[in-house]
Amino acid sequence: MAYVAVSGGKEAIEESIKLLDFYRSGTEKDIDLTALENKMGLLVDRVMSEAGLYCKPYAALALKQCEGSIEEAVFLLRAYRSTLTRNYYTKVVDTGNMRVVRRISAAFKDIVGGQILGATYDYTHRLINFDRENEDSEKLFSYMQERTQNEAPEEISPCPRVSDELKREGLIEGCPEQDEPPYDITENMLEFPTVRSARLQTLSRADTGFLSGLAYSALRGFGQGHPTVGELRVGYVELEVPYLLDDAQSLYIGEILITEVESFNSVDDRDKLKLAVGYGAVFGRNETKAIAMSVVDRELENQGDYPAQNEEFVLTHGDSLEMNGFISHLKLPHYVTFQSQLDAVRKTRK
Repeated sequence: MAYVAVSGGKEAIEESIKLLDFYRSGTEKDIDLTALENKMGLLVDRVMSEAGLYCKPYAALALKQCEGSIEEAVFLLRAYRSTLTRNYYTKVVDTGNMRVVRRISAAFKDIVGGQILGATYDYTHRLINFDRENEDSEKLFSYMQERTQNEAPEEISPCPRVSDELKREGLIEGCPEQDEPPYDITENMLEFPTVRSARLQTLSRADTGFLSGLAYSALRGFGQGHPTVGELRVGYVELEVPYLLDDAQSLYIGEILITEVESFNSVDDRDKLKLAVGYGAVFGRNETKAIAMSVVDRELENQGDYPAQNEEFVLTHGDSLEMNGFISHLKLPHYVTFQSQLDAVRKTRK
């Protein structure tokens, strides 16, 4: 189908691509990538999460290139990711050692390490602040730089998980230990039923809106129940790779910001008398997606007749790239197939 368009309208396609610059030329002001990366941080984090590539500058560049279209930015970032050489596999990250910047629990008022509200829009008035229109960015930057330089940062010790105490009491249903390496969905096709490592990877890269809608359907009754967020934590985790000359040693290569959620739910089997756990972890600050992921993870573990419990339905249709790509392909020429449908209708009418 695409060949017809290319051979018959090559010049038109080239002019169409040039026309994109017209829509980007509405002002003499340009968008600085550093400003986009820092002032649209939540948007950049979402693109990184759905693309499966942690690189804030490139995510910002992709957003600028495609006029802020999330699905196009994800496409660009994944395409670039596919060209990169994979030199190392990091060691397993212990998120219990996370450098926490935000940590809350909806299950307990008092938790070891305390509740850390951090930065969130949860407690703001949902009103447009028109002062932002003429905000003095230089003044804001200087003020924050001065504060960070003059005020000694408060040391926050690694916070134990809320679920650790419940595990010690035997109140949480544990996951079986798996010695085999995680399934790599970037190098292997998904096969159903799939292993949990592949499921979690796919959910972590899934479209945020799709995942949130599925979780919402489960909460409204198309699922097992109403979970409670046992712990939501946002923070930085260190990445280490094995030392080439000694696998017992490791080299620190950097840190990434992630959002991690454990949600608690009841187990239908009354013989167990335990709580079930759903898990979610995504790049950057994206709490809604991480919570939704933990809800859907638990639904898939339960299995059942509802959409959120159907593994093939969830994992096949939640991928941002494939979902938007397949819908967009409907814009391509379908002359032959449509004419055959039209001929069938005409013959039937006669």
